[in-house]
Amino acid sequence: MARFDYKKSAELFPSRSRKANRPMGYRRFDSAAEAVRFAIEELPREFLLGAYMEVDEKRFNHADIRRLYENADYPLPRPTNGGKAAAKTAAPQAKAPVPA
Repeated sequence: MARFDYKKSAELFPSRSRKANRPMGYRRFDSAAEAVRFAIEELPREFLLGAYMEVDEKRFNHADIRRLYENADYPLPRPTNGGKAAAKTAAPQAKAPVPA
């Protein structure tokens, strides 16, 4: 991925959830770093999966947002308590087969 400017303003478009009665709507952020942090640390998983972020008319899907968050250049502190963000960025675990 080319060098990304986390200081540019960003727009976040969460997906609609089939579970939620009230879908989360569009949000504008002063910096892309804030949008990435919000998407990974605060946005419910069902809204993140189909979400996209737009910076300078370029779109980033949920996987791109996750990569930007995990990138060494990401400027904001990440939670160290292994909370929601850690759970959302971890790879899904395969279920063990049930013995017969």
